[in-house]
Amino acid sequence: MKKYIKIEQGSYRNKDQSGKVFPIVKDYQKFAGKPGGFVTVDVTEIDGYEGLDKVRINVENISDITIVNEQTFVKFKDEINKADPEGLSTKDESEEEAINRIQSRFEILNEMTEAVATKKVRAMIVSGPPGIGKSYGVETTLEKFSTFDDIAGSKRKFEVVKGAMSAVGLYKKLYEHADAGHVICFDDCDAILYDDLALNLLKAALDTGRKRTLHWNTESSALRNEGVPNSFEFNGGVVFITNVKFDNVKSKKLRDHLEALQSRCHYLDLTIDSMRDRMLRIKQICGAGMLDKYAMGQETQDDLVQFIFDNKANLREISLRMVLKIADLWKMAPDRYKELATQTCMKNGMSVTLPKAT
Repeated sequence: MKKYIKIEQGSYRNKDQSGKVFPIVKDYQKFAGKPGGFVTVDVTEIDGYEGLDKVRINVENISDITIVNEQTFVKFKDEINKADPEGLSTKDESEEEAINRIQSRFEILNEMTEAVATKKVRAMIVSGPPGIGKSYGVETTLEKFSTFDDIAGSKRKFEVVKGAMSAVGLYKKLYEHADAGHVICFDDCDAILYDDLALNLLKAALDTGRKRTLHWNTESSALRNEGVPNSFEFNGGVVFITNVKFDNVKSKKLRDHLEALQSRCHYLDLTIDSMRDRMLRIKQICGAGMLDKYAMGQETQDDLVQFIFDNKANLREISLRMVLKIADLWKMAPDRYKELATQTCMKNGMSVTLPKAT
């Protein structure tokens, strides 16, 4: 059974956490060899901690923590999630203004991707939470610049690489797209950021110097067998799409590496940092026709989106992918899709009131 606490007085990364309510992950522990202690809490349902599952709240002693019930947590969560991390309430930024802000960021994403494809910009890093359409915008823009290659039957000058990527694999992939006019897009390859060798190769590829020369100075049969040289000049473009919000990284070593990457290329944070922003992004994309292929009718579409809004705290994730999952359930069983979504898309143990589907 979950336990909940209220922080009477405490801090996280030197930011005051007093008055906040969280589910407990680990009970209060004392620091070794110094005064004070900490409690580990779950932050997945609280805005302002995006990209993190849990954090340690520092407190002077155990009396700075109060046990509360679930209702207190739900009330606090509903109140805190009305504001974004900068403290702007919904009164300070209207829904229309927020949607325009989000849409403007994605328009800049498309514009910057085009700049990489046309060699006006060498590289770009795009950061934002999963499932909000980062990859779609980049791939759509790059596809547009591959039309003539497709017509001529030539090899495409861009490639999207997803998933795990070793340092030697990264070196080989950069070599394949080393020519000017080529663009390589790394999507969900965050493991590169935690591998010192891969990270140094990426920094070399993104460098702002006149020449970007990459070296592989250790023996590799994989490179030798495929005719990849030990060094080459990289003249291509790079787009790196990541879920990592660079400003939230704890490790000083990694933070220094990420700052080095940022200094070498353009960094675009899509600023969808709150639950409200994610919900408005869903509303924006659905309004632009994402669900039209289901031919479900506007009333049903509105009801489906409202179902997601009403259950945003219970769903496993708030993303465009989740919208499509629930739409697929509607296609499978129009009269029971909400019941099915409750069983397959909600966190364990969650239950919701299910109004009659339309």
